[in-house]
Amino acid sequence: MNMVHTDARIGEGVEIGPFTTISADVEIGSGTWIGPNVTIMDGARIGRNCRIFPGAVISAIPQDLKFEGEKSTAEVGDNTTIRECCTINRGTKDRWTTRVGSNSLLMAYVHVAHDAFIGNNCIVANSANIAGHVTIEDWVVIEGVVAIQQFIRVGQHAFIAGGSLVRKNVPPYVKAAREPLSFAGVNTIGLRRRGFSDQQVAHIEDVYRMIYVHNSNMSRAMHAAELELAGTPEKEYILDFIRQSDKGIIRGPHSL
Repeated sequence: MNMVHTDARIGEGVEIGPFTTISADVEIGSGTWIGPNVTIMDGARIGRNCRIFPGAVISAIPQDLKFEGEKSTAEVGDNTTIRECCTINRGTKDRWTTRVGSNSLLMAYVHVAHDAFIGNNCIVANSANIAGHVTIEDWVVIEGVVAIQQFIRVGQHAFIAGGSLVRKNVPPYVKAAREPLSFAGVNTIGLRRRGFSDQQVAHIEDVYRMIYVHNSNMSRAMHAAELELAGTPEKEYILDFIRQSDKGIIRGPHSL
């Protein structure tokens, strides 16, 4: 037996397992599978062909003392899998929504706090904790037991090693590891798997060599990269990301 409110908007072909509860202000796209003992609360907006495993709780109110009961949502894109006991809280008046993109995988016991944005084609491994107001861009891989501090941004195609504590922004295309979290090279394997050419990867490596190896001063490194390196979309994205990082970015491999 499950409890599905009559006002919930349920698409065609949706399967709902026993002992699952779905509240009134919920939308679920066609073809989605929802296992037993799932709780989907007001404000949930779930796409097509998703899979949601037992124990998951989607769109519970935020764990934020500033929350005043405002109407907000938790969105899950198409073809995304949410494994056992994940929790995705809905947004507050900061962003009004919490969002997990399409074609992503959240493994067991992942927590996504209020107003966090996770992009498309992301993988977040077991027991990772993503605090409020975090932005994780497309194609990011986060290994298990990672904790990401509030308001952090993680750039596209980044890889964060298991057990990391993320207190600074993680630029695009990099591997981040160690404690304190540091640049551990370019995510070359991931980039090549996603169709980046050897030349594109080499240009990205040149930018990070300039930033993290050849210069000890970030302003000098940015200036040198702007003047001395070939103009590519990847370079401009990296430099723009760093310019916008008012919280700073992760340290270099040789920082004391």
